[in-house]
Amino acid sequence: MAVVLVHGNPETDAVWEPLAAELGRDDVVRLSPPGWGAPVPDGFGATVEEYRRWLIAELEAIGEPVDLVGHDWGGGHALTVAMTRPDLLRSWVSDLLGCFDPEYVWHPLAQGWQTPGRGEEAVAAMVENPGSRLDDMASRGLDRAVGEQMARHYDETMARCILALYRDAAQPTMARLGENLEAAAARPGLAVLATEDRNVGTDEMRRRAAARAGARVAVLDGLGHWWMVQDPQRAAAMLNDFCSTPGR
Repeated sequence: MAVVLVHGNPETDAVWEPLAAELGRDDVVRLSPPGWGAPVPDGFGATVEEYRRWLIAELEAIGEPVDLVGHDWGGGHALTVAMTRPDLLRSWVSDLLGCFDPEYVWHPLAQGWQTPGRGEEAVAAMVENPGSRLDDMASRGLDRAVGEQMARHYDETMARCILALYRDAAQPTMARLGENLEAAAARPGLAVLATEDRNVGTDEMRRRAAARAGARVAVLDGLGHWWMVQDPQRAAAMLNDFCSTPGR
């Protein structure tokens, strides 16, 4: 039974290295969404639906139900699969449930990417000078060495995918997708609630979405958006406990 890890934005699978080392398993699979450390297929528009289809194809290729763990947009992709293709999953884990709440408002950085002109300037600056983006992420708990590994993939392809995905996901898209949250309860789910993560909705939104999805809530007190890097031992213990008895 594989554990499949899917990361988000602006990341590569390097974000999982500390956690993967702590899980103590030899069946960990790390999947990089197109544009984020992986090639973009011809004609790929980087929409929410296209990423859902991409992840479905990757899971079908594995050939058996998996324990799917998603972080940031990876958590969004994981949840859309949980809502529509539960047959591919043994269980699912996401830290992005709050973004599917009807009251969720995108954080300021995302709103910038969603704004024509302003978004293009922001991603161009990230590609040209990744240091400022790394400084921001480090200030919110990301290990600098991990960030530098990810920044090697900051290029025009990632920039285009950032703009396309966030513009496709502008409200009311996420609220509309969240109307189907109850369907995710078809498989055991775990909502990761890192208390210092300010990008994914309030605690109330996250708990409300988790309840609708039938998911347990795991509180990571004091950790932020990059909880798997900040405290990989605690993150691994949380995931191993859940995956050992997901239906508890």
